Amino acid sequence: MSEATLEGEKIHLWRGERHVLRGVSFRVTGGECLQLTGPNGAGKTSLLRTICGLSYPEAGAIHWRGEDVRRDLPAFHAEMAYLGHEPPLKMEFTARENLTYWIGVRRRLTRAELDQKLERVGGERWADRPVHTLSAGQKRRVALAGLLLMNVPLWLLDEPTTHLDVDGQRLVGTLLDEHLAGGGLAVAAVHHALMMSERTLRSLELGVV
Repeated sequence: MSEATLEGEKIHLWRGERHVLRGVSFRVTGGECLQLTGPNGAGKTSLLRTICGLSYPEAGAIHWRGEDVRRDLPAFHAEMAYLGHEPPLKMEFTARENLTYWIGVRRRLTRAELDQKLERVGGERWADRPVHTLSAGQKRRVALAGLLLMNVPLWLLDEPTTHLDVDGQRLVGTLLDEHLAGGGLAVAAVHHALMMSERTLRSLELGVV
């Protein structure tokens, strides 16, 4: 299998009459995190949605392992995890139940794995509480546990530290560092710099022509 590399080639995207992405290009390889910065409306979320195939660009292409992702989107999706602004959680289910069903549709999951990842994000004390009783930060930690359980090389993250306190923001940085150290890669849209190793962190500022 070819090297885990994600590339964007002169991406152009419109929203109605608004030219959101203007010839955006980038390259991210294993062990790197690309941090997308820029003001509100600069196109950070639009670029993430374009990368994962939820939006189609009017021009340009996204390549994964050297191939256009649109040639086989299911194969690409099997190797990526997308975490948006709001975690994909069902409010009436517990944190543990959410992860069991969310991750279970992608791969077989053991109780030991589930417990380990919940503990890793600090969620062991409230793992069996309904999600609607959790704080916004705790819900974000459930989503982070899901990200770890997906066990995929590519992470696409939209404001991953939303609702998290300083300790939670540090946790996100640590999880990213560990993911990259294992050969993974990530693209993250942020308003504030991620608390992670600068050695593996690169930035792309959007909204600048």
